[in-house]
Amino acid sequence: MTEQPAPITGGRRVHIDVPATLESIETLQDAFDRWWTELGDEAAIATRFSFETAIVEIAANIVEHSRRSDAEVGGRRYTLDLDATDEVLVAEFQDNGLPADIDLAAVTMADIEDESGRGLALALASLERLDYRHEHGRNIWTLVCRR
Repeated sequence: MTEQPAPITGGRRVHIDVPATLESIETLQDAFDRWWTELGDEAAIATRFSFETAIVEIAANIVEHSRRSDAEVGGRRYTLDLDATDEVLVAEFQDNGLPADIDLAAVTMADIEDESGRGLALALASLERLDYRHEHGRNIWTLVCRR
């Protein structure tokens, strides 16, 4: 069962907590759509496309690649916090998986014949900044896009 995201208040911030399943990506997109509408920034369609693309790609990587680090009841989960200022849009993912062995500086676009391997490269190309760290048993991905 997919959980519903927290209600959006004020249009600036939203917190979403979902199981790490394929269905969660649709839940994130629906919440993003409502959040974006609340922001009232409909003229910035290119910014929306870039930011949403990066969010979906990181969520897909979490769903596909994260592995639980413990046997805690409740399974794999992740959260997404969306925030907006007048200058930037920020998304922060946290998941309860093992640390990812990733060097973002070494990420390149997959060859055209490859069926996967484009997610991080697309996210990097879409953002001002993409950071990854592992703290307190959580993977943390921070995405920043200029408005």
